[in-house]
Amino acid sequence: MKPPVFTYHACRTVEEAAGLLSSSEEAKVISGGQSLVPMMNLRLANPAHLVDLNSIPGLDRIEAGAGNLTIGATARQHDVERSAAVTSAAPLIAAALAHVGHPQIRNRGTVVGSICHADPAAEMPAVFTTLGGHVTAQSASGMRTIAAEDFFDSYLTTALEPNEIATSVTFNTPNGSSGWYFEEVARRHGDFAIIGVVALVTLSDGVISDARLTVFGGGATAIRIAAAEQLLVGTAAGDVDDNLLSRAASATSEALRPSDDIHASADYRRHVAGVLITRGIRTSLERATTPA
Repeated sequence: MKPPVFTYHACRTVEEAAGLLSSSEEAKVISGGQSLVPMMNLRLANPAHLVDLNSIPGLDRIEAGAGNLTIGATARQHDVERSAAVTSAAPLIAAALAHVGHPQIRNRGTVVGSICHADPAAEMPAVFTTLGGHVTAQSASGMRTIAAEDFFDSYLTTALEPNEIATSVTFNTPNGSSGWYFEEVARRHGDFAIIGVVALVTLSDGVISDARLTVFGGGATAIRIAAAEQLLVGTAAGDVDDNLLSRAASATSEALRPSDDIHASADYRRHVAGVLITRGIRTSLERATTPA
């Protein structure tokens, strides 16, 4: 299928792109295009103007700072996945990216675009929810940052205004002794997840000081399982036993409100999420207690 007629704008600055976006309610930003173009071909999206960011210098940056990692709007998923800076600062991101679509998709798709598309079964929104951080957004009237916990509103919906461009996403990166886990269940590699889990556990003197457990594919957005996290924080790593893991799995299943569809039932999703949370806690603790 072919998309409807549109006017294409190859912008040279963020200011130019923001101005074009503000000048028409029928304008859309394009970078990788791996979500927008298929939607246009299916006539699910019909923008009159495409505002292309790819010619803007500096938007493909990948920068590791003190306790954070910033990825620009045009940085390709493949480049982020293979980046030494990402592997060192946040290996969880690189591991999750290996599950995103297929190599052809990752060669064009962007991390920022995936986060802004906000598919609840996608990997990058779940990783962003787990690590925390912020999105930097720019419009014709100025710039603002949106915290990760405030960014996702619902299915395919974020806090970005229609006239705003997400120029970068900054992830918080773990400090201290931290371990991570990523796993998803899908019918085939490259498919969107039926259910998936992201975990990050941080130790201080052998005690869990922070726990972040996120389930994706189980609702309108990726969701942190606060009840399961609270069971872990303050517990010595050696005291995490089968009973505690069972309670964390139950808390996870109870927190989810998934729907039935052709891929899986809601009960199946709740059960598998609990199983994956158990694996996630175990694996994260092993990584946190084993020297790299």
